[in-house]
Order: sequence, then structure tokens, then C-alpha cells
Amino acid sequence: MTEVDIPEAGINDVMVKIRKTAICGTDLHIYLWDDWAQRTINVPMTIGHEYMGIVYKTGSGVRNINPGDRVTGEGHIACGHCRNCRRGKKHVCQNTIGVGVNRDGAFAEFAVIPSENIIKLDDRISDEIASIMDPFGNAAHTALSFPVIGEDVLITGAGLIGSMAVAICRFAGARYIVVSDLSDSRLEIAKKMGATLTVNPSKGEKIRDSIDALGMVGFDVGLEMS
Repeated sequence: MTEVDIPEAGINDVMVKIRKTAICGTDLHIYLWDDWAQRTINVPMTIGHEYMGIVYKTGSGVRNINPGDRVTGEGHIACGHCRNCRRGKKHVCQNTIGVGVNRDGAFAEFAVIPSENIIKLDDRISDEIASIMDPFGNAAHTALSFPVIGEDVLITGAGLIGSMAVAICRFAGARYIVVSDLSDSRLEIAKKMGATLTVNPSKGEKIRDSIDALGMVGFDVGLEMS
């Protein structure tokens, strides 16, 4: 832990008083200071990009976001002027800046985020769920790209986002959900989230066997989440 200056909010920024955070795999890479982290992170850096909190202060140009609002935020800040941004495809901005990676993030008392990245939270969403909206949104967007009701789904990769996708597919009405991963502990979590069968290829288990066991011809939907 270290003491740092409280960040200043610019004209179009929102200062968030952090209430809950979550740890992403990216944060673990930084904590372990692996080759990727050493190439990417300019120290000192306040990391963390999965969070929720209460709006503490807003810049003079911010509209429709007010102190006291419960919020979370998108962790990728788009430049707004590259070719992709001008085509309405900010998710593939050529100059993306990552919160907690390329600029100070949320593992602190306060974080400053551009107002266009701020998302107000419905009161029905708990603080705990709100703090993992980043990976949960990834899983939801991927799983719900297809009408999975009554369908048979294969999910490869049972990490956090993969297991979230299991729960979403189950809730959305999938018939059978088969999950593959090399980790038995992750596969156990996938079962708790609603997987019908799990497959660990490192133990000689085969996806083909799950198809036969469930009497299927094949899968209707495949989600690669590894």
C-alpha cells in the first residue's frame, strides 16, 4: 500500500469514490510482474479496472451524471478520433487506453474516469455484481449473440468468463451445456454454474464422448472462452 495524491477530475471527467473492486487476470499478470507486465506497465501505476462506486465529483462539462450516483465504468478509453472510432467502432479503437493498465485505475480510494465511460447502476444490481460488470458483460455479450434456448452449447474454457457464460446459457434456456478445460477445479465451478457435462482433455476425456453420452448429433452453439 502507498499514499498517492487524490486525482483531479477534468472538465469531462467523473471522480468516483470506489466502493467495491474485483481482481482480473490482468491484475495478476501485473502483480507477478511477468514479461507482458514489464513491457506494458509504466510505474508507478495504480492498477485495477473492475470496480463500482459512488460519484464524488464531476467536471464542469459533465451532464446527466451527478454526485451520489451509483456507477461502474468501461475500462477501455477510446480516443474518439481514429478511423475506427469515427466509424462508431470504439471497441476496436486504434489508440485505446486501459484503465489500470495505461493510466491509473481503481485499486484506490478514488478513480477519475471520462464521463462517457461511466455507467449508472440500476438499484437492483448489488455492489458485488456491479464490480464484476466487465467480465460479466463480456460473457453475456458472447453467450447472447446466439438464441440458445433449447440449443446444445459447447464452451471451451472454464475460467471466470467461461463459467459466467455457463450460467447465462443455463438461465437463457440452453438444453445441454458441455464445458472443457484443463483444470478440474474450474470444471467443478462450471458444474455449479449449470454445466451438464464437463471434459478435461488432459485426462484423456473427449468432447466426442460427451456428445455420445447425451445422445446428440453435435453442438448448435460453440463459445471459445479460453
